[in-house]
Amino acid sequence: MIDLYILGASGSIGRQTIDIISNYKDKFRVVAMSVGHDLTLANKLCNIAKPSLVCLRNKFDKISYNAKFVYGDEGLLEIAKYKYSDNYAILINALVGSAGLKPTILAIKNGKNIALANKETLVMAGDIINSLIKEYNVKLTPIDSEHNAIWQCLKGEEKKDVKRLIITASGGAFRDKSREELKDVTKEMALKHPNWQMGAKITIDSATMMNKGFEVIEAHHLFNIPYNKISTILHKESVCHSLVEFNDLSIKAVLGSPDMRIPILYALSYPVHLEIKSLENLILEGITLSFNKLDEERFPLLKAAYYCGEKGGFYPTVLNACNEAAVRLFLDDKIKFLDIENIIFSYIKEDYSNMEYNVDNIIKLDEMIQTEILKKYGDI
Repeated sequence: MIDLYILGASGSIGRQTIDIISNYKDKFRVVAMSVGHDLTLANKLCNIAKPSLVCLRNKFDKISYNAKFVYGDEGLLEIAKYKYSDNYAILINALVGSAGLKPTILAIKNGKNIALANKETLVMAGDIINSLIKEYNVKLTPIDSEHNAIWQCLKGEEKKDVKRLIITASGGAFRDKSREELKDVTKEMALKHPNWQMGAKITIDSATMMNKGFEVIEAHHLFNIPYNKISTILHKESVCHSLVEFNDLSIKAVLGSPDMRIPILYALSYPVHLEIKSLENLILEGITLSFNKLDEERFPLLKAAYYCGEKGGFYPTVLNACNEAAVRLFLDDKIKFLDIENIIFSYIKEDYSNMEYNVDNIIKLDEMIQTEILKKYGDI
C-alpha cells in the first residue's frame, strides 16, 4: 500500500489522480489532500478519497466531511510533513504556481517521494531540489506528459548516448494565428485548448508557449541535460508526447491518447505499467502525425525561457514570477494577451546578481516581483 498526499486535489491533475487510483484501492491510499475554493467539489472529493487530513483554503471554509482540517499555505506545509504510516509515501504536487515550492521542499525533508506536476518548483529552484533529492534519498517522478514520456524513453539508456531531448508542443489555442492576429484575442479564445482539458493558468501558458519554455527548464533539471541538447517541436495531434534522439540518430518516442491519467498512473506505479481499463485504446490506423518547427519569433517566450535557463541563478525565478502575475492580470481582464510578453521582457533584462542564491531569496524575489506587477495594474 502506497500512501498518497495530494496537493491541489480539486484541480485537473488532482481530480484525474483520484479518478485513476480509484481502480487500484489495494495499491494506493489517499491519506491527506488540499482542496480549492469550490467547497461542493471539495466535499465530493473527500468522500471519494477519504483522506485523514484535509487542507481548506481558509479557516472560514466548512465541508461536511469528518477529518482533521488545516488551512491556507500553512496547511499545505502541514500536509507536506504529515506522516500517516511507515508505508512508501508519495506527495503529488498538482498546485499551480510558486505556491508549490515550499511544500515540495518540506515533503522531501520529511522523506516523501515527489510526483511532480507543478512546473514552477523546478523552474524556480531546480538545482536546490535536485540537491535535496540526493541528500534525503527520495525519488522525483514527473507527471507532465512530455517529461513522463522522455523518462520512459531514457529507461535503460546511458545519458552519454543521448544526442538530444525533443519536447513536443500542441501549439495551444492560437497556434494557427499570426502575431498580428494576436493583438485582440480574448481570454475566452485563449482558454479553448484544441487537445487538452487543463486549468486556466496552464491553458494560457500553452497559448503563449511559456508552458513549453518552462518544460525546457524542467527537462534540464530532471534529466541533467544541457540546454543545447533540448529541442522543442510543434506536434498538433498531441499523440506523440515527446522523443529522445540518440547518437546513432535513432529516435525513441512514447505515443498515447492525450489523457493525463496515463502519465499520472505511471508516475505513481513506476516501474510498472498498470492496466487502465477506463480508457479506450489508441487506434493507430488512420492517425496522421505531423511535426513542424516551433518558430521562436512567433513564440518569443520560448526563446526567453532558454535565455533565463542558461543564465541560471534567479533568472528562471524572475521569468516565472512575471508570467504568474501577468497571466493573472490577463485572466482578470486587466491586460491584453501580448502584454504578458511585454511584462516578462521588461523584467528579465534586469540584473539580479546582488543577492545570495538560496530558497529564502528565491521566495522573496518571487513575491516582490509579483506584488509589484499586480499593484502596477491595479489587481491588488
